[in-house]
Amino acid sequence: MSIKENQISQTITFVKEQLKSAEGGHDWFHIERVYKNAQLIAQNEDVDLFVVQLGALLHDIADSKFHDGDETIGPKVAGELLSNIGVDAAVIKHVINIIKNISFGGGNELQKFHSPELDVVQDADRLDALGAIGIARTFNYGGFKNRTLYDPSILPNLNMSKEEYKASSTPTLNHFYEKLLLLKDMMNTKTGREIALERHQFMVQFLEQFYAEWDGEK
Repeated sequence: MSIKENQISQTITFVKEQLKSAEGGHDWFHIERVYKNAQLIAQNEDVDLFVVQLGALLHDIADSKFHDGDETIGPKVAGELLSNIGVDAAVIKHVINIIKNISFGGGNELQKFHSPELDVVQDADRLDALGAIGIARTFNYGGFKNRTLYDPSILPNLNMSKEEYKASSTPTLNHFYEKLLLLKDMMNTKTGREIALERHQFMVQFLEQFYAEWDGEK
């Protein structure tokens, strides 16, 4: 096993332990899916695969939504881990920048850092918010937060600031319009766009069925 392979292995072990009690949509299995998606996308991109792998594994190591909105914990935890296992300082800095800039955050905030590696990890993460798994994760989190499934009187808000988006407690179905259905047009890579389109269409079909059942038409 090479040094980098060993560092990846140690990171996987660490992430599994850290997230063993995490909410179902942000647990190790979410990380594993993003890790796989990222490696798939990276095959068609000119990127540092090691940075992509570490970024995917650590992108949600301490999601701010589960830490009272504190966005500093994730980068701090990741930086300490990578330093402890001997990862190069430049790689650590890059991975931390990926963690800091990967979030959707309402979709209205300018991203402060750009790199091909971030593009790949961001697409991989966004893909896991789409399709069948995206739907399952959305309702799982809505249940975790005890949110209403749907309330026709509460309309989606597409102009939220990052702070408003993070504090929002609107019905779960609104999340489709406030984030999920917007993602296909926010993908960075060709592979990401192709996969996102298929998963987007699945969600549109789901919503059509949902409304039909809600209205007693089916």
